[in-house]
Amino acid sequence: MPVCVHVVDHPDARILVDTGIEQLHPAAADLDPRLWPLAGQDLDLASIDLVVNTHLHFDHCGGNHLLAGTPFYVQRRELDDARTKPDYTLPEWVDAPGVEYVAVDGEHELLPGVRLVPAPGHTDGMQVVVLETGDRPVVVGGDVAVWFGELDEPSTEGQHTVLALEPELVWLTHVREPWRP
Repeated sequence: MPVCVHVVDHPDARILVDTGIEQLHPAAADLDPRLWPLAGQDLDLASIDLVVNTHLHFDHCGGNHLLAGTPFYVQRRELDDARTKPDYTLPEWVDAPGVEYVAVDGEHELLPGVRLVPAPGHTDGMQVVVLETGDRPVVVGGDVAVWFGELDEPSTEGQHTVLALEPELVWLTHVREPWRP
């Protein structure tokens, strides 16, 4: 199952949504990861202005340390859960040296036409990125759904929230193509 990250090129900033897994860790060894590190891709990490973590499970924040000093936007509930719930994630990846979070409460306009929208379900503090691109928005959804069937037959508050946006398409973390309604 891939772990995809997404780059949003906005006129005011370049945004990275989630950072994936950058290194092996014993907690993820059973996943048999094959790493294609961000630093080895055709992506200049210095060009990233903002990072959004949809949530803080280790497969979404494993590369956060590479962007230390960059503002990381996350829902406050998610950050609190990641720091206090046992076996929630890898704490050393959440609070890597130099990683500073901007904790938001609820919906938040990140930039003109870019909103962070709470989408509880996969985690209580899950959020999606909504891009106003024209008639219908594009959603970068992280794990709001792990596979398309979860959006075809929604069962969580977050999935219903995304569908209510009537998106043109939804990018998920563990699928290489977007979901289209």
